[in-house]
Amino acid sequence: MSGDQAKAGSAWAPFQSTVFRWLWMATLASNIGTWINDTTSGWMMTSLSASPLLVSLVQTAGSLPILALALVAGALADIVDRRRYLIITQSWTLIIASVLSVTTWMHLLTPELLLLLTLGLGIGSAMSMPAMSSTTPEVVPAAQLPAAVAMTSIGFNASRAIGPAIGGLILLSLGPAIAYALNALSFLAVIFVLLWWKREPTKSDLPAEQFFGALRAGLRYVANSSNFRGVLLRAVLFFLFATATWSLLPLYVRVELKAGPAIYGVMLGAAGLGAIVGGLLLPTLRRWLGRERQVLAASVLYALTMLSMAYLRNAIFAGAAMLIIGACWIAVLSALQVSAQTSVPAWVRARALSMYITAFSAGLVVGSAGWGWVASHWGIQPALAAAALGLVLSSVITANISLKGKDPDDLVPSAHWPLPIVSDELAQERGPALVTVNYSVRPECRAEFLQALHVLGRARRRDGAIFWGIFQDAEHANDYVETFMVASWLEHLRQHERVSRDAQRLQWTVATFLSEGHAPVVRHYIGGQRA
Repeated sequence: MSGDQAKAGSAWAPFQSTVFRWLWMATLASNIGTWINDTTSGWMMTSLSASPLLVSLVQTAGSLPILALALVAGALADIVDRRRYLIITQSWTLIIASVLSVTTWMHLLTPELLLLLTLGLGIGSAMSMPAMSSTTPEVVPAAQLPAAVAMTSIGFNASRAIGPAIGGLILLSLGPAIAYALNALSFLAVIFVLLWWKREPTKSDLPAEQFFGALRAGLRYVANSSNFRGVLLRAVLFFLFATATWSLLPLYVRVELKAGPAIYGVMLGAAGLGAIVGGLLLPTLRRWLGRERQVLAASVLYALTMLSMAYLRNAIFAGAAMLIIGACWIAVLSALQVSAQTSVPAWVRARALSMYITAFSAGLVVGSAGWGWVASHWGIQPALAAAALGLVLSSVITANISLKGKDPDDLVPSAHWPLPIVSDELAQERGPALVTVNYSVRPECRAEFLQALHVLGRARRRDGAIFWGIFQDAEHANDYVETFMVASWLEHLRQHERVSRDAQRLQWTVATFLSEGHAPVVRHYIGGQRA
């Protein structure tokens, strides 16, 4: 490995980017403010109401919007200017946090108002997550993306480790209104950095996508991307089983360790410290193992540690186990998120990441409820043991699913499709548009041609085709017609902008099986003509 490569792979390399450095520090401050807010809200609800249901609904109100709105947020982040969109979402959370502080200071806060404002903060967080996640590839070179994702995770875990402690101190010494005010100020840090960032918007001569069309395009891309579907499958299975540790940890500390909230805080702090140390060691781990084996090794080690916690009930051992679990957690999450980032092109990245976030949240919600149910019926020990077994089995079964993503050059628009020549001026909204491509294939290459063309067909569907098919001439067996349809002429013009170098290479492969002197013949047909 050259010196430049080693430098690019360093854990600290992303901080060479000024934008990443300032965004990372601002996000760290914002995350600390969020943990201060969460700590304060949990305590405030216990002061405002003795109802266990209302206390538990504080957490639900903050997390439910992620499941409900992540896909919406992803579509919006891809079709509007991402920097301005983030400024709006961060301003929303600033306003909600300020209202929370003022109403608390004026003694107007009620349980219902606290839940409503917490829901508002959750909406702001849910609407900003896909856009914020998809900015990372814009501000760091591709070689530094794994380290950048790891450093982002380190920042989150650092805030989780110190935020609740700071929140408790502020709550005790200065009161809840000041704690909420500090959270509001933390959003200002992100807004200032976003205002300073001079982002180059994506240039296009075509009008922006409409919301529902963009949402369908994102779902269609993911449905036809085997790389991204593999990432989602491995993510859902990992979160489904691994979340047993986090959901059962309070009960584990109280019932198995016979300890109180102080030890519970130590356990969470140990996991956060493990995540920080693990994140700093990730560049070395990636060089040794590669992404797939990194996820497999970390998942198995996570499962074995979780299993040992079920049977060895000692506070010191449990603290050490949580250190390992924190390190394994960040090793898996970092690899999965980098794979998700590098499996999709820029035009659909926020939409794809919103689906990853939804899968992450769904796995946590379903896993938490499921393992809580298992523990309530059969006990904590069987629940942890079953989760560990499930994690090992699912990790081994899915170990062959690739997490390499794609080469960044493969996802760059190739611009190799010439603009179609039309006889009349076409209204862009007319449709559907049908494209046919005629091929004359060498007889001995028909099987290889069809195999390559079906791979190309998946790329057509990813980039916008709502129908794709291949037909053989009944009279001339070596002649084929490929057809694909898009919703409108405008959507076909978007295909011209989106077609990638990866698809270009697939077309070159198909061309190698054609008869000499017989280039593909492309024709365009447009529907929607009025009588």
